[in-house]
Amino acid sequence: MWLLVIIAAMFEIGWATGLKYADTGFEWVLTVLAIVVSFGLLVYVSTKMPASTVYAVFVGIGAVGTVLVDIIVFGGEFNIGIIIFVALLVFGVIGLKTVTDHEEGAK
Repeated sequence: MWLLVIIAAMFEIGWATGLKYADTGFEWVLTVLAIVVSFGLLVYVSTKMPASTVYAVFVGIGAVGTVLVDIIVFGGEFNIGIIIFVALLVFGVIGLKTVTDHEEGAK
């Protein structure tokens, strides 16, 4: 199931980037398709696993990936604030995943 979350997050990176950079009708169609696939997978996985953890991991991967794509591919701004807040996001997702796994194991 985690592989599906990662795939959904990859599509999230695609649509979030598309929202900013899509210029043609075809690019907008791809952006909308990425939204549909991303949320479709997210909804499916959320029925099989704890929705809060799935969503946190999905958003974390998507946010970090979108920032990296913007910086690496499109020459977006890169500064210490971005590093700090992306790191906080990653640590938060890891912490939530760890706590949720621990609670599920106790049941």
